[in-house]
Amino acid sequence: MTVVELHDVVKVYGSGAAAIRALDGVSLGVSAGEFVALSGPSGSGKSTMLHLAGGLDHPTAGKVTVGGQDLATLRPVQLARVRRCEVGYVFQRYNLVASLTAVENVMLPLEFGGTPTRQARRAAIAALERVGLEGPFDRPPDELSGGEQQRVGIARAIAGDRKAILADEPTGALDTVTGDLVIALLTDLAAQGTAVVMVTHEARLASWADRVIFMRDGRVVDEAPAIPASPPPPAAPPLAEVGR
Repeated sequence: MTVVELHDVVKVYGSGAAAIRALDGVSLGVSAGEFVALSGPSGSGKSTMLHLAGGLDHPTAGKVTVGGQDLATLRPVQLARVRRCEVGYVFQRYNLVASLTAVENVMLPLEFGGTPTRQARRAAIAALERVGLEGPFDRPPDELSGGEQQRVGIARAIAGDRKAILADEPTGALDTVTGDLVIALLTDLAAQGTAVVMVTHEARLASWADRVIFMRDGRVVDEAPAIPASPPPPAAPPLAEVGR
């Protein structure tokens, strides 16, 4: 089943002589259980594509669907529900709320979506345990390492059993060992049936995906099954000492 689909999508920023065509007729479909990597030079449209797929921005032309729903036809409250309940977004720079604890950061989208506090807390703790973060979970972001903060970001994205996970350079600010653990976790999520789309400029990381989409100047210029450049990552272990 296709979970995320972009059909002939165009995205233009600005107007007139200053207009920038970030995406130019891009099409992509990602199925449940598929891990797709978006690769290409800076400015090729990778992050823009991810923003549109996650409902964080709107296309200038074309259609974006998630779970068969055309995002352009949804009312604001319906679109917000898609972002909070169906699509999880992993930001490169974590994007955690500094005044909230790790568990509260994960609870936030669940509570905004109407989940009762106790139920949201149970789901948040389960997600934090799933990504291998060690307790206590009531620590604020500034008491966590970079790797631990990214784990919180991923836990927030997967809490509530999302249909799709969109990850924008999720290892960009991490050391190699911690980054590999994050990729292993995303691979594991795909194996369990989640559609995963990851933006990366590293061929080594892209090689762990099922399929690699190559972009340049706002267009898809090539697509190929990933060819492993190294042994696949191990199952993601708890992040006990890494990144401390």
